[in-house]
Amino acid sequence: MAFRGAVITFPGSNCDRDMAVALEKVSGEKALRVWHGDVDLPDRLDFIAIPGGFSYGDYLRCGAIASRSPVMRAVIDAAGRGIPVLGVCNGFQVLTESGLLPGALMRNAQLTFTCRTVPLTVENNQSLFTAGYDAGQTIAIPVAHHDGNFFADDETLNRIEGEGRVAFRYTDEVNGSQRSIAGVLNETGTVLGMMPHPERAIEPELGGSDGRALFESAVRGLVTA
Repeated sequence: MAFRGAVITFPGSNCDRDMAVALEKVSGEKALRVWHGDVDLPDRLDFIAIPGGFSYGDYLRCGAIASRSPVMRAVIDAAGRGIPVLGVCNGFQVLTESGLLPGALMRNAQLTFTCRTVPLTVENNQSLFTAGYDAGQTIAIPVAHHDGNFFADDETLNRIEGEGRVAFRYTDEVNGSQRSIAGVLNETGTVLGMMPHPERAIEPELGGSDGRALFESAVRGLVTA
């Protein structure tokens, strides 16, 4: 059966096309496009992606309004059924605001927008998203954010560390994220939020291809499941 991935678009999303292109290049199937006002998701979905951008102009808090969009009720229900969900940059903010992931994304410690390629360490390679990497591997992925400073209380940080739910960690100082956390998984490893943009690193022509393994891992794991 063909891979069916969907990309959610909110007013202000600007990485939705990049995400759709990445999914199509890796899976060979066009990504389904879903508008924020849709109440239902397409049938038989294998994968949901919430892309980066500035949903609703980042009013109130980044991702806060988007997390209350009609489509997010369907996304939360789908995640509860085990359908994998990937949130990148603003998508990560939406996932924390919706309660699908712990913590919050605060303004960068430098109070400036950060846009560059950064080195990451793969902390957990046992999830659907990260199985294509080696544990401890260093990869280079672009970031582009102003509010990427991951924050959580010590109890939450200790829990996600102890449960192996830190997927990626910054190797260098990037935004002040606690414990240098760049990506977090939910309890079952089926929801991943990360600030770096793997969809911008899927082929050498884009400046690097270290993000491709994330999509290949997910597609391969879902198609062969």
